[in-house]
Amino acid sequence: MKVLVLGAGVIGTTAAWFLRVAGHEVTVVERQKDAGHETSFANGGQISVSHVEPWANPGAPLQILKWLGQPDAPLLFRPRLDAHQWRWGLQFLIECLPWRTRRNMLQILAISKYSGAALRELRSATGIAYDELQRGILQIYTDRKGFDDAARAAELVRHYGIAREVKTAEECVALEPALSARRDWIVGGTYTATDETGDARKFTQALAALAGQRGVAFRFGVTVESLAVAEGAVCGARMVNENNRKEVLAADAYVVCLSSHTPKLLDPIGVRAVIYPAKGYSATLPIVDSAAAPTISITDDAKKIVFTRLGERLRVAGTAELSGYDLELNPVRCEALTKRATEWFGAAIDPARVEYWTGLRPATPSNVPLIGRTRYPNLYLNAGHGTLGWTMAAGSGKAIAEIVSGRKPDIAFAFTGY
Repeated sequence: MKVLVLGAGVIGTTAAWFLRVAGHEVTVVERQKDAGHETSFANGGQISVSHVEPWANPGAPLQILKWLGQPDAPLLFRPRLDAHQWRWGLQFLIECLPWRTRRNMLQILAISKYSGAALRELRSATGIAYDELQRGILQIYTDRKGFDDAARAAELVRHYGIAREVKTAEECVALEPALSARRDWIVGGTYTATDETGDARKFTQALAALAGQRGVAFRFGVTVESLAVAEGAVCGARMVNENNRKEVLAADAYVVCLSSHTPKLLDPIGVRAVIYPAKGYSATLPIVDSAAAPTISITDDAKKIVFTRLGERLRVAGTAELSGYDLELNPVRCEALTKRATEWFGAAIDPARVEYWTGLRPATPSNVPLIGRTRYPNLYLNAGHGTLGWTMAAGSGKAIAEIVSGRKPDIAFAFTGY
């Protein structure tokens, strides 16, 4: 079939790769100048199969209320006169019910495990390089309650085959000696040796180049404006092309991978995708003392910040701001990242040469992505991965290729349209 993939972030590019492997004629359109230039550009770098705890959990509403008014809070809800935001917020509260939280955790775990295996297969088949490290992810806790909650979550994921180990403070420092200067802060941690890290932008651009060699057509500088529908199916994608002219592209199947902008395209044709942008920040700092820098990726649970070694750079990422589609850098939130990085690893980095970035994570209220069919038989969804787009990308791409090909993926996940 002729398949049109809308969006060339890590989600759209992996989908295009697996669709081509499945034998389809694939075209990808992207409004930026290259692949991986928006949400995938400078994320936290973690491929964290073990991180299954959704934002929506029984303790979240009270915690968010406590954070109101704190400009550097890990999760900041800025109310707007926006019906979409409030609809998302109400559904988020429903997802905080204990039984829904557990269900969502199992869904996240299912697609993440599937994706981890798909990434390893892809890497083995292609030799793709992206500053990858297979040294695991260490989550550290500076408060007793957070640590106790994490120990319970670790027990759950171990039951489903993820070896997430509970560690004492001493064991955390033994795993990552770069933490030794702040040993007194650490209550304990959890460690998953099978988790990975890498640069999502490098991966996306390298995979796009490989896909291009295999016949996938990438068109950059093309903005999709709307979808045309006739006789119960999508019959074309209206866009402004690279020459700034109106154009309609037709295909046999359409795969929407437009991150936070997915609802804008789908709402007018009656497809409901409850996705809202969660604005995240990152700081990339040069490493000046390699021996003092971490080699294991670390999550600071109290601040919801991750630290990831990417070659001779330290990527520091975190925080989420539910405030619409604004991409302006907030200096308070930027400086909070650099401050925390300096507190943990000040001897290793040069804060004077920091590079800040912000992007819009496509969050569903449940943190479970929307993958699969829609009400239109030739229109498919692959969006809403939130903070786990890099983690879930390979599996999502492989799964959507199976679905477009008329097969149901061999995974216990609630795909849309089934």
